[in-house]
Amino acid sequence: MKASPIWRWEKGRRPRRWPDELAREEPLEIRVDDRAVAVTMRTPGHDEELAAGFLVSEGLIDRREQVVNTATHPRNADRNVIGVFLADGVEIDFQRLTRHTFVSSSCGLCGKASIESVRRQFPPINRPVRVLAETLLALPETLRRAQTTFARTGGLHAAGLFDLDGNLLMLREDIGRHNAVDKVLGRSFLDGRLPLDRHILVVSGRASFEIIQKALAGRLPIVVAVSAPSSLAVEFARASRQTLAGFVRGERMNIYSGYKRIVFPTLPRRG
Repeated sequence: MKASPIWRWEKGRRPRRWPDELAREEPLEIRVDDRAVAVTMRTPGHDEELAAGFLVSEGLIDRREQVVNTATHPRNADRNVIGVFLADGVEIDFQRLTRHTFVSSSCGLCGKASIESVRRQFPPINRPVRVLAETLLALPETLRRAQTTFARTGGLHAAGLFDLDGNLLMLREDIGRHNAVDKVLGRSFLDGRLPLDRHILVVSGRASFEIIQKALAGRLPIVVAVSAPSSLAVEFARASRQTLAGFVRGERMNIYSGYKRIVFPTLPRRG
């Protein structure tokens, strides 16, 4: 976070100076061995997870033993260059990269060169998991209460990994919503926890195509969003057989795909 004094004005009062904190945004160059593959704008922290998650979601790596180490570049004083070092004999196809070299923290779909290339990389999810509707309704509030940095800045997105009982297992925050998801995927990858086929991904904002694609890369069968999904996200979730719920707030939610994974309470019959 970065301190920044501001002027605060409220109707009926004079403007006044006010201390404020802003979410930090800095570039991160991701390298595989000695090759630069992407530059993304992100909130510093958990960079090794972000780099690993990016490579997983792009389909370049899928097994923990493929990576020997991740480390910041020793000659980069700002620690804004991170390398992912592969094991001997591991070869990856850089032509599978679907993003341009520069990635904005909020780019969403804009960096995708080909949606069809994403569809080909990751098969649909057929995991028959079930989750209570009441459990899903409680997840956004659980996520919000755990967002310590957001509480101070109001400027960060969050991604949370939950089990099917609604327990928060991991939370990552970032100025870019897809970066937060990459950090969750990256930590899970580095810990040898993939596939996440008995887990739920919760995102604090909207559900874009890219969020659903990343969830598919991690084999996440259920995605919950506080806000709206895009039309392409819904289309992709349906084709990938993922459960997608949006506008999950209070006592309501919209289910856009994968309805049968959700267990709803039984209501008494009328009359």
